[in-house]
Amino acid sequence: MRRTPRLRTGATVLLTLTALALGSGPAKAAPDPSPPPEPDPGVTASAGQYALNDRLERSLGEDTAGSYLDPASGQLVVTVTSEAAAAEVEAHGARAEIVRRGPAELGSAMAALESQAKIPGTSWGLDPSTNQIAVQADSSVSPASLARLARVATGLGGAVRVERVPGVFTREVAGGEAVFGGGIRCSAAFNVARGGERFFLTAGHCTEGVATWSAARGGPEIGATEGSSFPGDDFGLVRYTDGSQPPGTVNRYDGTAADIATAADAVVGQSLQKSGSTTRLTSGQVTAVNVTVNYSDGPVYGMVRTTACSAGGDSGGAHFSGTTALGVHSGSAGCTGTRGTAIHQPVAEALGVYGVEVY
Repeated sequence: MRRTPRLRTGATVLLTLTALALGSGPAKAAPDPSPPPEPDPGVTASAGQYALNDRLERSLGEDTAGSYLDPASGQLVVTVTSEAAAAEVEAHGARAEIVRRGPAELGSAMAALESQAKIPGTSWGLDPSTNQIAVQADSSVSPASLARLARVATGLGGAVRVERVPGVFTREVAGGEAVFGGGIRCSAAFNVARGGERFFLTAGHCTEGVATWSAARGGPEIGATEGSSFPGDDFGLVRYTDGSQPPGTVNRYDGTAADIATAADAVVGQSLQKSGSTTRLTSGQVTAVNVTVNYSDGPVYGMVRTTACSAGGDSGGAHFSGTTALGVHSGSAGCTGTRGTAIHQPVAEALGVYGVEVY
């Protein structure tokens, strides 16, 4: 079900990935961040599980409808459509779950939503734990549009479930500590390398139309946009032009930093953290993959939905688990208590497109 990729201070600025902020007007002070919410309970994916999940996904092809981590045991569960596929999964040490709907039916359901219910304020993605396409409709979706969405879902034989969420899906913007380019402020996500060159990844809606970046409004140039993709995707690459050799770390906002050593695609059910300058370090779980988000200014595809809290100013921040980079923060519909709807662009796709790697 995964979409195929398309194609600080002083003279040297060290971006330590504090998930900076995006804005369109004059610089403003960031609001005083509130204490981070308590982490959601969840399970952590191991390096072996990431590798096994990728291997089985490639091997099984159309015989699997996705995988997830069991919330009780933390075991990798791979959904399959045949006994033969189940035997292959079990032989590799994962747990097989035979499901009713295969990738063709689930893909058809997503295609029906795309063609019949592409409504701003909605998102949908694969939830392998229920063998369904999970749809969220935010508070901007009118009763008439919600009824239309429900009619489409009803006609898909239980393959789709719909829930209403508070807030509005947006690319999150606000004031805060920042890098500046083209009159906007935006966050850095992960520092990456290609040969001897150093870059940082950020959201594509930040880099669109922006040529150069500085660490302060009107300050000296520290980087130049190397690539940008939005809408469709939401990632961009900025090359350091000031000779910086920044560390490959993410700020935990407790005086420590996570040393990022590898990158992987998130697995439904796993726990993760989001580092952002407004909500700082928040935690959550992955709830859906291959997610479409219908922002008001264009859709993005192949995203990952989580329960991490985020707010204006977190746009472009880092989603990670331990030492593993997972994604670049794209947006959300906000938070209710300690539960959020943070969306990330899978980092592995961006790394592949630009031929860079975390370090």
